Amino acid sequence: MPDGGNFLLSLWPWLLLLGLIYFMMIRPQQKREKERREMLSSLRVGDDVVTIGGIHGKITALRENVIWLQVTEDLEMQFSRMAVASKERPGDEEQSAQEPEMSQ
Repeated sequence: MPDGGNFLLSLWPWLLLLGLIYFMMIRPQQKREKERREMLSSLRVGDDVVTIGGIHGKITALRENVIWLQVTEDLEMQFSRMAVASKERPGDEEQSAQEPEMSQ
């Protein structure tokens, strides 16, 4: 019958590895998902957002799971709330307008 101390010593590296995996992979993913849920729940009419497809627009209407984005003056599109990738902060547009265009 194996000694109980040797058994625990042989498990120690595996437990350490599981702990590292949790803190290096699982925990950061949970944190990003929580931040995303908070961002989606904080969306308001008038917010400038970017969809996961790269479409920029201003929210004109909200429902529980649906948003309407004004993309141009005469184009309004309907999206799932989950399609919003990020909310633009004031000043983001000014910075992108000042960036020089790439020449070919």
